[in-house]
Amino acid sequence: MEILFQQIINGLVLGSMYALVALGYTMVYGIINLINFAHGDVLMVGALVSWTVVTALASLGLPGWALMLIALACAVVVCTLLNYAIEKIAYRPLRNAPRLAPLITAMGVSLLLQTLAMIVWKPNPKPFPQLLPADPIQIGGAVITVTQIVILVTTVVILGGLLFLVNHTKMGRAMRATAENPRVAALMGVKPDAVISLTFIIGAALAAVAGLMWAANYGTAQHTMGVLPGLKAFTAAVVGGIGNLAGAMVGGVLLGLIEAIGAGYLGDLTGGVLGSHYADIFAFVALILVLTLRPSGLLGERVADRA
Repeated sequence: MEILFQQIINGLVLGSMYALVALGYTMVYGIINLINFAHGDVLMVGALVSWTVVTALASLGLPGWALMLIALACAVVVCTLLNYAIEKIAYRPLRNAPRLAPLITAMGVSLLLQTLAMIVWKPNPKPFPQLLPADPIQIGGAVITVTQIVILVTTVVILGGLLFLVNHTKMGRAMRATAENPRVAALMGVKPDAVISLTFIIGAALAAVAGLMWAANYGTAQHTMGVLPGLKAFTAAVVGGIGNLAGAMVGGVLLGLIEAIGAGYLGDLTGGVLGSHYADIFAFVALILVLTLRPSGLLGERVADRA
């Protein structure tokens, strides 16, 4: 039972990071029906920028939490500017093109970001410093670190703020109107281009937070680190119901739990036959099952078809 409880904690932490990236996928898809496959690489840029800032300021003797906040601020700025440029240069000219064109462009942007990151930061993995206390905290026979607690709390706070923004603010109403019908929203005084750019900026900020969390939790960062988290976050968005913020959160947490329990708990039960090396199998089997039984996702689809 202690093993299961430990895997649940690990799954919640992993699922929280998936959920943050899945929220970015969901917001962009909900507004312009675009699957931004470069989103995972924005996470990678956030992690590497954080590593650069932390290593550059390490000699100043600042406390770990201060270094983390400074690194996070720098990563958010860089990622938001990067995603804004990607939307303006790569996606906006293709907004009325056939859907295959922006999809291929997104893949090209992903490869471009990975290549540029490899040139700037070199291909070797970067060890990420331990910024917060590493002493484990005992909870019901399982252990959790301060970093993992920060990840869980931050994810809950961000989700609450995002739901408030979308459902209870003027900008949120503009986002919902643009998602419903951008032409009619423009007639009502909404600026669809500005709303879409803001959506990309918010998604980039979420990816930057997730990138720092990922690097801090696993202690490493490199130029290819965003591929698998990005793919799994997209899977989480689809499982929860892409276009639905609550669905992205549920899908991310559920996927993290499935992966952690499947790789850890079931691995022990099967004598290591289904161990951590097969963690990816459980996530994508869950995707296949959900799409087979409920193609719209667990919480359905809230984005209306455009006229």
